[in-house]
Amino acid sequence: MSYMEGRNQTRVTQFILLGLSDQGELQSLLFWLFLSMYLVTFTGNLLIILAIITDSRLHTPMYFFLSSLSFSDICFTSTTVPKMLWNIQMQSRVITYDGCLSQMYFYMLFGGLDNFLLTVMAYDRFEAICHPLHYLVTMNPKFCGILLLGSWVLSIFDSLLHDLMILQLSFCTELEILHFFCELNQVIQLACSDTFLNDLAMYLASGLLGVVPLTGILSSYSRIVSSILRISSARGKYKAFSTCGSHLLVVFLFYGTCLGVYLSSAASHNSRASAIASVMYMVVTPMLNPFIYGLRSRDIKQALRKLFSRETFSAYMILCFKIKI
Repeated sequence: MSYMEGRNQTRVTQFILLGLSDQGELQSLLFWLFLSMYLVTFTGNLLIILAIITDSRLHTPMYFFLSSLSFSDICFTSTTVPKMLWNIQMQSRVITYDGCLSQMYFYMLFGGLDNFLLTVMAYDRFEAICHPLHYLVTMNPKFCGILLLGSWVLSIFDSLLHDLMILQLSFCTELEILHFFCELNQVIQLACSDTFLNDLAMYLASGLLGVVPLTGILSSYSRIVSSILRISSARGKYKAFSTCGSHLLVVFLFYGTCLGVYLSSAASHNSRASAIASVMYMVVTPMLNPFIYGLRSRDIKQALRKLFSRETFSAYMILCFKIKI
């Protein structure tokens, strides 16, 4: 750190990530545990994306948004877990100031994108079940692209706003973050300067970008349930529920774990406990998403079988051979 002239402030060059545990004997266990979960998350979501791309039957709005969610989940976990694994392996807890800002930016970007995509997917299921005759007209490729673009723009704006506001803060000599990544609230708490605007922006963003999408999801599903209950046949009800059951389960996992982290941190005021709880929505939920959609969706199962079939493998090898020539 270099001290700025005339002021008792510091120009920060690095932070210290204290991680999930101070016990040295647990570091090896944490490394292999998180490496396994990261590889499962990366591979599972990548397979979902490849299955949707290669099977023309899955070129529908629902699977278009699902592939976007899988891509976002890969990026979401990749912003934090690889750095954590590197620090454990190198026995270092240091992250540079620029690295911390970058990690915060991408963490908030893809976390927000997950949030908006789940809302868009709820709206897609609402149109499919409540207005089936107009579904393909309403959810046309252009409108789906606009919804995806809007989700990206809002997420980029939110994460960029917080990062730019962090740049205005000055920090004290106490630069230890009780987390395994640069979590926004933890970084703000380390500042020496006034953080009123940062806190205000953080709470407003959490309210608007958290409560509003969740309200939209709940509103969509209340109308979906109302429409399903009006279906006379049991088979029709089951088919309607099965089309949105996977998404609803993912919604409960994502928002349930986020709410659990918030309540646990508010109740205990223990940052280390909050860090451990945040593993649920940072790592576990993205890891479970491919299993939820893969095991519950017959179309995804068939696409994965086709992806691993001998014919597909032979075609891939022929293509690679031609490219090499």
